[in-house]
Amino acid sequence: MRTVLQQLIMLTRRGPVALARIVDATGAGPRDPGAAMVVTAAGEVFGSLSGGCIESAVLESARQVLATGHAMSDRFGYADGDGLEVGLTCGGEIEVFVERVDSDRLSVLEALRQQIGAGSPVALVTTLDSAAEWKLLRPGNSEPWRGVDKDAQALLTAGASGVVGVQECETAQTPRPRVFVQTFGVPARMILAGANDFVRALARTGRQLGYRVTVVDARETFATTARFPAAHEVVVDWPHRYLEAQRAAGRIDRRTVVCVLSHDTKFDVPAIAAALNMADIAFVGALGSRRTHAERTERLRAAGVTDSQLSRLKSPLGLDLNARTPDETAISIAAQILAERGRTSARPLDQLAGPIHY
Repeated sequence: MRTVLQQLIMLTRRGPVALARIVDATGAGPRDPGAAMVVTAAGEVFGSLSGGCIESAVLESARQVLATGHAMSDRFGYADGDGLEVGLTCGGEIEVFVERVDSDRLSVLEALRQQIGAGSPVALVTTLDSAAEWKLLRPGNSEPWRGVDKDAQALLTAGASGVVGVQECETAQTPRPRVFVQTFGVPARMILAGANDFVRALARTGRQLGYRVTVVDARETFATTARFPAAHEVVVDWPHRYLEAQRAAGRIDRRTVVCVLSHDTKFDVPAIAAALNMADIAFVGALGSRRTHAERTERLRAAGVTDSQLSRLKSPLGLDLNARTPDETAISIAAQILAERGRTSARPLDQLAGPIHY
């Protein structure tokens, strides 16, 4: 839903729309819970749920929801790719909840957008019934709501999305609704040291992957927001000094990615050394040729970086894609980051057996 939130707000200002979200998934599936699709009264579609497997069926449900105002759920399981049945060819099962969103929801949507934009964790709680009530939940919010607030708060704290109220032990006098808690956590950070074309390309790719991208360079002439429009922030500072300040402020965690792309020893070596000295950084990479890497390694050792720390450095940075342009290089770097994050082989899928998603 994060990816269609801006469009959802804009379209709802013009009139009612249908919002379809995956709220539950088991087994192999194309998208995770929270994936969303918006359908307008004119039949315009924004976003996707499965890449084409079930969209036509959900579109029909969206028309019904727009006409009646009553929310509804659809379940989709396995369907033979050669058959006529609508379903998933990947073998999993998903539940899609479709509801009408009117202008009276705008205040919640705009508050949600504000929280996400500020990098603050927040959850949207939705009752999975025909009325589809909403509640915006923030950390530490102890206000009781429909008997599900504690379970919803636990999911928000864990940074997870899911359905609560499935298996109830409550009496008939204190029923709890079945609700979907969609959590919008603080996005992982990607910190790019340098101010060149490779940084510009990787900033775009990193943002598309959901990272909060920071570009940092000590040269004020080059480090400008106009040159890096995809970055969430552009900072004029020495990269190593910025990293140390961010760690001291508690803004670096085990999801943080640091890529040093400056091609200048006086910036590269201190920045890499600072990053490798922070064991809680998920990924540290440096762009450069093998010759540059060898020379830089000796300088890092001279600066006190240990062999154990050097073993964490991904350099030369990127997968072997014969990338040459900045955009191609950004894709090769992003692919390596994804492979490291998922602890995968980065080998072609047609050379592997077993499930694609795990």
